[in-house]
Parts: sequence; C-alpha cells; structure tokens
Amino acid sequence: MKAVALLRTRIAFSEIAFAELSIWKVPKQVAGSAHSFKYRLAYVVNGVCVVRYDNEAGKGDHRHFGAEEIAYLFQTPEKLVADFEHDMMRWNRENRRP
Repeated sequence: MKAVALLRTRIAFSEIAFAELSIWKVPKQVAGSAHSFKYRLAYVVNGVCVVRYDNEAGKGDHRHFGAEEIAYLFQTPEKLVADFEHDMMRWNRENRRP
C-alpha cells in the first residue's frame, strides 16, 4: 500500500493568517506514533507558525502552541482537525484576533 492523502488544503483567513492541513494514511506507523497516519497541521500568523500539530518521525504525536510543545494523544483524523481548530480559535482569542 502506498501513502494516501486524506486531506491536503490551505485555508487563507486574512492577508496575514492561514492554515495548512495535511493528513496521510501511511502503510506503516511513523516512528514514535501508534497509528498509521502522518500529519502536519499548521496555523501561521504574520509569517510565524503559532499553532502546529504533527507527528515528526522519532518525536511522535505532539502539538505546538506558541513556544510550548506538548505531547498529543492522537485518536482519529476527525478529532485531530477538531482539536487543531479549537487551538486556532484559542490562540486568536488569547491574542485578540477576531
């Protein structure tokens, strides 16, 4: 089985803010993860990635919120996207972005 793209999109929210979401179903687990998905979801504001969820090989599932990096418990691709959207809204709220 080859890797299959489940989601690949870029969403512009304004001239200074966008999100890029990529989720792949992969033939074998990424080192450090206990599932068969590879993902990277990023929210960028003014050229700075302020929220990111990814499972970089060897690091496993984790999320970045501002300068903080935290382990992330991956459950499903749908839950991943919902958690990411929640953190984008939280970042906007805490940083006074509508």
